[in-house]
Amino acid sequence: MALKVFGTDPATQPKPRQSFADDVVGRFRAGHSVNGRPASLEEWRVTTGDPEVAAKVHELLGGDAPQKFETKGEDDIEVFTASAEVDIIIVRPIRQRMVFWSRANKLVYATDGEWKLDDSGNPTDEPDPDASLSFAERKQKGQDGLGPVPDTELYFRLAADPDLGIFKFQTGSWGLVRDLAYDGTEDILADALADGDGKASAVLKLVPTSFVAKNGPRAGQTVSFTKSAITDIKAAA
Repeated sequence: MALKVFGTDPATQPKPRQSFADDVVGRFRAGHSVNGRPASLEEWRVTTGDPEVAAKVHELLGGDAPQKFETKGEDDIEVFTASAEVDIIIVRPIRQRMVFWSRANKLVYATDGEWKLDDSGNPTDEPDPDASLSFAERKQKGQDGLGPVPDTELYFRLAADPDLGIFKFQTGSWGLVRDLAYDGTEDILADALADGDGKASAVLKLVPTSFVAKNGPRAGQTVSFTKSAITDIKAAA
């Protein structure tokens, strides 16, 4: 039994020790910046503002030792891990939407691909002006800055240390939203979360991919990149 060392006056009692187990403690990233230009990675990069979280991520996922880097955000410690695949426990549904940003970086509107969304993320009765476009047409318009681009968010814990806290993966990948839609991942995850009492196990991956371009300025050349994937979704035990 703990000693009663703080007296009997409620005003002198210590504040409960703060737990960060339910907070977002870090972010998984599929790339970084090299001389101001984005570059993809083949292993996950994790950023956090907590040295203890960075040390634990390094212990679990390997790679380079945690290091400080310049950023406008609070997560100013990065770990270039040695892991392309990470076992995770998803703790909420994937958030998917398309967002159209102005040149002043202000949100013009968000959409689910068929209807514009309100501030709470719910469909309105205003149709998406690009609803009739094909995937390729949407992607080209988005890349040209003339239409919405994907915004996907995933919140999860590390299966190897769930109590470390919640991590976030956010991406604008066209390839991922195409795969999620094609595979019916949202429905699969919804069923897994329901069966797993709000938790679903999965694997978060970075997958090296290449193809030979058929058209454009790189026609005939091999184009290589890394795509993100969420696989092996099932109810958490």
